[in-house]
Amino acid sequence: MLEARAHHRLKALLVQEGAETWPHHLSLSRLVGRSLRRADHSLIRLAVGSDPSWWISLLVPLALSESPLALVISDAQRQRLLQIELPRLARAGLPLACREGPEPPAAHVLWVMNHSELIQAWQRQRLGDRQLVLPQAERLEALLRQALAIRIDPQHWDQLRRAMPAAEAALLELHERLSQRVLAAPRHPDGRVALAINDEAPLRQLLSLLSPLPQPWEHWLAVPGSDWCSWAEVNAELLQWSLQRQPLEPLAVLSGLLDNRGAIVIGQLPAQRPGDALPAATLHMGLKPQVDVLLGEAPLADPLPLYAPLRQPLPNSPIYAQHLLEQSRRLMLGQERLSVVLVDDDQLRRQLTSALAAEFGSRVVHESTNPDSNGVLCARWSWWLDHQERLPQPAQLVVALLPIASLEDPLTAARVSQLRQQGRDWFRELLLPDALLLVQHAVSSLRRQHGARLAILDGRLRGRSWGQRVLQALEPWVGLSRLLPS
Repeated sequence: MLEARAHHRLKALLVQEGAETWPHHLSLSRLVGRSLRRADHSLIRLAVGSDPSWWISLLVPLALSESPLALVISDAQRQRLLQIELPRLARAGLPLACREGPEPPAAHVLWVMNHSELIQAWQRQRLGDRQLVLPQAERLEALLRQALAIRIDPQHWDQLRRAMPAAEAALLELHERLSQRVLAAPRHPDGRVALAINDEAPLRQLLSLLSPLPQPWEHWLAVPGSDWCSWAEVNAELLQWSLQRQPLEPLAVLSGLLDNRGAIVIGQLPAQRPGDALPAATLHMGLKPQVDVLLGEAPLADPLPLYAPLRQPLPNSPIYAQHLLEQSRRLMLGQERLSVVLVDDDQLRRQLTSALAAEFGSRVVHESTNPDSNGVLCARWSWWLDHQERLPQPAQLVVALLPIASLEDPLTAARVSQLRQQGRDWFRELLLPDALLLVQHAVSSLRRQHGARLAILDGRLRGRSWGQRVLQALEPWVGLSRLLPS
């Protein structure tokens, strides 16, 4: 059987290379091999922060399988596959034949594609009976949303006017009206301005009378106004803006993608609690796992030291910025290794960075990939998650603000509005679970080193009932009642 052959070859490879730190190589290999042989659906949950060496356990059964397969990965994962994993397999005598591009390869060749290419291949009915392997399940929804996104840039308006000269005057008038609406509106720190269906209605009505439309206009007109979110992305320096549209539930847009098709979904996801069902959108996509298993990490020898004073001001308090600076200053004193401060609020982050730089000098940097060995790195959560593997492991992580998504973001506001209309608890069903997963991923590097600590300076941790959920997500941890010199 495929799983037995994969087990044997992977075990020999691991012995040849030496001891591996991840404890579930053989289990993952057998699970993947079984799913490939049976062509069924499997959901494999890895512990958050799992060592990336698990990739070899996924690829060995893929190299031995004779089934037609497609591996759907992000650009960062593609780089790891090409530069690390494929040479590793070749050295072990297991060359993995793979091909990239829009055209399907021969059945025995692994088709490597990104999420945009997956959608295009499915829509053009070129996937055939290929089984899909989808790593990074924790980001699957976000990656598919980005792949489905439609973007209208200023040059696309020019192309449309040239293609439809009879409608040039009307298009100029509509563009001018939208520009006044967008540039006069208060903007999100990322430069986003939410657009309602009524804002786009005149443009949609005009385009429906014109034919044929150049791309991406034809695609933009084809997607419905409901269940999609629209916003303008403003370049304040150039006084230009781009029109953006993304689906609220991208998995639902791909309804039936996995019907009658084998699929292996792997990701760093928390264990399913008793009584929990799979997300509705996942069911819409067609995932009905016959196997749903958690491959957790080995028990930790030491719990994570956590500094979170009982009485801290809330982020909307007028004294919060001063509290944050004073506590951060105390945490940095005596530190001989890297410290990372995480806060998404742009104004607060830059204010804190400037104040700490006045205290500690050039040690303090803002979102730099080359900090000093004893530096202080201030960054957004998303930036840290994207770069933490390429940076030195920090001695401490300071959470200035928990990563609760802001309702000022048009996409978040639209998703919340949809849940509100359905009478659902939008905070505990959407914002809080997303925040907990971000926190778990952000602190994973701290657990791999002795003496590293986590500090949470957000008063909501102790002052809100849902703060207990954050503490549960961080277990095991031990509280620090006072700060000691490093």
